[in-house]
Amino acid sequence: MKLDVNALRYLSKDDFRVLTAVEMGMRNHEIVPAELVDRIAGLKHGGTYKVLKNLLKHKLVHHDSSKYDGFRLTYLGYDFLAIKTLVNRGVFSAVGRQIGVGKESDIFEVATEDGTVLVMKLHRLGRVSFRAVKSKRDYLSHRSSYNWLYLSRLAALKEFAFMKALGEHEFPVPTAIDCNRHCVVMSLIQGYPLVQVKQLQNPDDVFETIIGLIVCLAEHGLIHCDFNEFNIMIDDNEKITMIDFPQMVSVSHRNAKMYFDRDIECVFKFFRKRFNLSYEEEREHDEGLVCDSGEDGGRLCFSSIEKSAGFLDKELAASGFTTKDQDDIQKYIEGEKENGGEDDDEDGDDEDDAAAEEEDDDGPIGVQISSLKIADQPEESATSNIADEKEPLVPENEEDCADVSGDSEDNENDDELAKRLDKERKRAIAAVRGRRKLITSRNSYKDKGRKSSLNSKVQRQALKW
Repeated sequence: MKLDVNALRYLSKDDFRVLTAVEMGMRNHEIVPAELVDRIAGLKHGGTYKVLKNLLKHKLVHHDSSKYDGFRLTYLGYDFLAIKTLVNRGVFSAVGRQIGVGKESDIFEVATEDGTVLVMKLHRLGRVSFRAVKSKRDYLSHRSSYNWLYLSRLAALKEFAFMKALGEHEFPVPTAIDCNRHCVVMSLIQGYPLVQVKQLQNPDDVFETIIGLIVCLAEHGLIHCDFNEFNIMIDDNEKITMIDFPQMVSVSHRNAKMYFDRDIECVFKFFRKRFNLSYEEEREHDEGLVCDSGEDGGRLCFSSIEKSAGFLDKELAASGFTTKDQDDIQKYIEGEKENGGEDDDEDGDDEDDAAAEEEDDDGPIGVQISSLKIADQPEESATSNIADEKEPLVPENEEDCADVSGDSEDNENDDELAKRLDKERKRAIAAVRGRRKLITSRNSYKDKGRKSSLNSKVQRQALKW
């Protein structure tokens, strides 16, 4: 949805109060009932419904009456809430033109009161071109329910945290200024995306710098996962700046090697096609980090990179960083980390002891279960037990029925069992004595106004006999 901030200056406090009420109601409602919005906003004399009509006119909320009368926020309404909050904080005072658009965000220029130009990035997850985000990213972690506004907020928080931490460790990234909801404000980079650059003065130096950034990130425990020519900015002095960080993962991630190799492949492929650089030419620059395997002998090897520069994945709780990894790092820092072989032996002994204890505790249960197996018993005993346990539905005489009903008085379903047995007994006696009514054919009736058929005459004679 296109961001038009002209309507922002005409919205009143009541409008933003109702917008905030709808946002609060969406925490546990996909469509917020109108009564709940009115109750949360707390406006007098039914003013909430009048405000909702105004918000609908500006497309800040969406009305849905399929199941019940309710409303939900649109991305434009969420944008207005974030912009209003940042303006009140004094982060910026004006919104300018749109300078970028991606599959999951829109980027705008904003200006402060003193004229400094900044960048505002609005995350917009849920577009048709990128709706697999819930399966490709772990924004939800343990959560089961979600909406796109909430996912966008999580992506913005994650990107702001990564950008701020990388800037503190002197990585070439934009300066993170502030964040609210799905909006991230950062410094403006005076440069161009690398994909737009057709010619470089020193392509070898630029290539080495980019590969060095990937290696340095891995040494700090992070992998970019989307390191390509679209997320690399370069200025007139050929200075490199990284952007786009919400998808970063830890080197402890189960797919870390695949993501690392994919980033390296994207860089090699771009420089090979655009600037005619080959792997063999760059191999001698990174002799300690290459793997001699196959045709791509100059590729970096993920296993050869040592995580020795820091633990940013722990500080930022990056994807794939588990509690076990945190314990290992704590042991390493305290100097109490033991050899891997000894740990494996101890773990194996503990598992054996635990298995032995389980066998001791569950011994009687195992015996009972094995004794219930019919396959282990002889066939004759099995069939005899089944024949003894099976009760006849139709007793031979009334004494047997009385015995059965007397024995079943101790059970919970005595009355139902007695009724069923009595019913079966009456049916058996009636069948034996021949008192049951004969089931006649549907064509045995006498036709109205006509002579009776031959079949009906035969049946009547049979009944007389």
